[in-house]
Amino acid sequence: MHPEFPLKDDLLHMNHAAVGPWPERTHRAVAAFARENSHVGSRHYPRWLEVEQRVRRRLAGLIHAPSPDDIALLKNTSEGLSLVAHGLDWAPRDNVVCPLQEFPSNRIVWQSLEQAFGVKVRLVDLETPDPEAALLGAMDRNTRLLSVSAVQYATGLRLNLERLGRACRQRGVLFCVDAIQQLGALPVDVQACGADFLVADAHKWLLGPEGIAVFYCRAELRDRLRLHQFGWHMVEDVGDFDRLDWTPAASARRFEAGSPNMLGIHALDASLSLFEETGMHFVADALSRNVEYLIDLLRSARFTVLSPTDPERRAGIVTFTRPGMDAQTTWKRLMDAGVLCAPRGGGIRFSPHFYTPASHLERAVEQAAET
Repeated sequence: MHPEFPLKDDLLHMNHAAVGPWPERTHRAVAAFARENSHVGSRHYPRWLEVEQRVRRRLAGLIHAPSPDDIALLKNTSEGLSLVAHGLDWAPRDNVVCPLQEFPSNRIVWQSLEQAFGVKVRLVDLETPDPEAALLGAMDRNTRLLSVSAVQYATGLRLNLERLGRACRQRGVLFCVDAIQQLGALPVDVQACGADFLVADAHKWLLGPEGIAVFYCRAELRDRLRLHQFGWHMVEDVGDFDRLDWTPAASARRFEAGSPNMLGIHALDASLSLFEETGMHFVADALSRNVEYLIDLLRSARFTVLSPTDPERRAGIVTFTRPGMDAQTTWKRLMDAGVLCAPRGGGIRFSPHFYTPASHLERAVEQAAET
């Protein structure tokens, strides 16, 4: 077992695509923060602010953003997507293109524009040999924005973000990426893929807490998003409480209306330190080996793998089935046996991480074969 993940012996964690466990260092950081609050309250608040700034720097480095000023700390992925959807100026003929197989967060937010602004949402079926071509083929001169999950939540299909971003730039279409199923599993580079916006919660592959998310907005677009939430924390002269005139912060802090989630910030800071020390390329390579081994195990047990098997198309998600298998029944039995997983995409979704021992993969497939 990895020393940072002392999970119980009777538990097999195959559910990082839902909610990942905390590393030991994150546990210690939260306990220390709680102890400090209990013993001395907010006496060291300036030090907390230093942790907040470090989290912005770490997140900027993780996604290769030009500056920490491009990073906002939000509550969750849905909040970030909503900032984009309801911050842009829309015209009745505009349309948004997104995959049919999206998680509801990256579908409902765009559909909410249909009645409010007359924006059309074009849902594109990705079950095709060339999903990027299908997405690009759905665009026309009225397409304002393409929004995709970097990795689809049900089957784990990984899209070619660079190809999509390049085409969006050529056509003058905004590019929004929900990276929650890739960030922490594989490298992410917002500049290389040309993302205008990127958002991801911390509680999946980043091994952090719920209730805190990274939101990246390209600097040139920050003042194009109309603000709908206001408060003391989003102004340029934050801390000058007696000043009556104000302007939104020039940085992405303009999207943070009120007090920061300091507990979540301390937890996320600790989790991010693990990725910095380990290195994302090591994480990605180890996860790829685990996924390849898991696919081999499932095939040997005569399961049908529904997820992509091409290394260029997969991430950390492996969804599988077999004839006659009822996903809900199998999921309940696996959960009762201590195998954390999810019923998704017409089968059972396993999502190990880079630290998952091979023996856990073997035991999980054995349990699945017995159900």
